[in-house]
Amino acid sequence: MSSRKPVATLENPTVEEAAEFIKAAVSEHKAIILVGNCWVNYRGRASSKLEPGERIVMIKEDGSVLVHRPIGYEPVNWQPAGCIFQTRAKGETLHVRATRRKPSESVNISFDRVFLVSAMRLVDRGEFSLHASESDMQRAILVDPSLLEEGFEPISYEKKVEPGFVDVYGVDRDGRLVVAELKRRTAGRDAALQLAKYINFVKTMANRELRGILVAPRLAKGVQTLLTSLELEFKALEPKKCAEVLRRSESRKLEDFFE
Repeated sequence: MSSRKPVATLENPTVEEAAEFIKAAVSEHKAIILVGNCWVNYRGRASSKLEPGERIVMIKEDGSVLVHRPIGYEPVNWQPAGCIFQTRAKGETLHVRATRRKPSESVNISFDRVFLVSAMRLVDRGEFSLHASESDMQRAILVDPSLLEEGFEPISYEKKVEPGFVDVYGVDRDGRLVVAELKRRTAGRDAALQLAKYINFVKTMANRELRGILVAPRLAKGVQTLLTSLELEFKALEPKKCAEVLRRSESRKLEDFFE
């Protein structure tokens, strides 16, 4: 039987009670959920002000903090891991300040009403696996063309050709046209033959050297021989790698928002 202590919770505490509760939880590196009416001021690489509203604040064990509205999945304010917290009650207001030194920035969260505050110690050793769709693989290559190969430059995507739509269309470092067909699972004969149709159509429109690349995690048995006979190429690319590229790209966008 588990010996872990249960979740500690205060409902409708005074600001003084909430302040003491949060101080103790932060000192013990517990995860904290704080719900109430608050307003937020950010100072650092930029500045922002969030007017009062009822929100959910999460303080994690690593010192990160997120302020969420009642709807939507993205935080309206946040600070990454490594924050130093100062918590105090002044008059009828609870103040929680999360500060980082490098770069110098802070988020000040003030509550005039606290509905609930909970603290708990969480254990999470599960591995995270995210597998991208073919559309995500396409987006990842547009974000980081080196996923296809070094020197590749995308020109367009979902390019309409007579047999269908080319997933990614561009030029390689030597100026040759590249037509890429993407598959998130093992690519079979149909994928190779579809790519061949695209290549044959593009040849009728472009008077220059042309390459066809089938992009997938792996090939079915016998497909490499077929590709070779059709003078097509194969690029092994895991959807998981594409998902990681997109995740890093979204994280940078969120950070750039505060710069």
